[in-house]
Amino acid sequence: MERRAISTTTPRKPGRRNRAGWTPWLYLAPALVVLGGLLVYPIYQLGLISFFHYTQAQVSGGEPTTFEGFGNYSALFSDPEFWQVLLATVVFAAGCVVSTLAVGCALAVLLTRVRAVPRLALMLAALGAWATPAVTGSTVWLFLFDPDFGPVNRILGLGDHSWTYGRISAFFLVLLEVVWCSFPFVMVTVYAGIRAVPAEVLEAAALDGASQWRIWRSVLAPMLRPILTVVTIQSVIWDFKVFTQIYVMTNGGGIAGQNLVLNVYAYQQAFASSQYSLGSAIGVVMLLMLLAVTLVYLRLLRRQGEEL
Repeated sequence: MERRAISTTTPRKPGRRNRAGWTPWLYLAPALVVLGGLLVYPIYQLGLISFFHYTQAQVSGGEPTTFEGFGNYSALFSDPEFWQVLLATVVFAAGCVVSTLAVGCALAVLLTRVRAVPRLALMLAALGAWATPAVTGSTVWLFLFDPDFGPVNRILGLGDHSWTYGRISAFFLVLLEVVWCSFPFVMVTVYAGIRAVPAEVLEAAALDGASQWRIWRSVLAPMLRPILTVVTIQSVIWDFKVFTQIYVMTNGGGIAGQNLVLNVYAYQQAFASSQYSLGSAIGVVMLLMLLAVTLVYLRLLRRQGEEL
């Protein structure tokens, strides 16, 4: 006679499995409701206004709103200033991302080389820069580079040179402030990744005669690629939508709008010129561009989770 194994496990009922599948969503429901009210409705209004002729007259109720369709987007894309501002935004964001990654990675490596007390001091200083509000940090950097009272010009012997007068120097000054308040995130993240690398791997590379730069390029960078990718995309999202630093340090976009980026450009169109529909169209374009970057970010996070 054949012996049949008797299963001791009790089959799960379909209803119990369905209830277990809905349990995480029940816990997430309050947060989803709050995020829906704070994000979904404003995005809906932003997109809705971009399809209408909406100016100060419509805000005050003096004239009815008229449906424009894609007219605002057509006017936006046919405006040469929009493409100039978009190019300036991309170049400025790229410079901020590259500089932030370079400074953050270099200091992360430095943290692994110094003793406990200097490491703690550097970490506290970096976290202090990270926690400083953007308006406060921008004001402090303006004072440091002030042509009359700033200590930077005195140290460098530049006299009354104005950093915010020229287009490139103003962008450079804002870039320094953005890097100053952004590199701590990169530094802490990369430092945690370096600490997770086995010490035997680094010792073997050092015994083979590899320099510090070679160790970083051939050993650490490949092993930290998932972390570096995520940090890079996160920095792109942050630096592409910089507003406060540009607005405060260049007094609303610089002389004759020479330091405009998309966020400040949208603000000027919507609130300074009362072209709310055109400003909303710029906001929708920025939203779509950042949404594409965010989707890549989420996909990389998912891939990183699968690798781990």
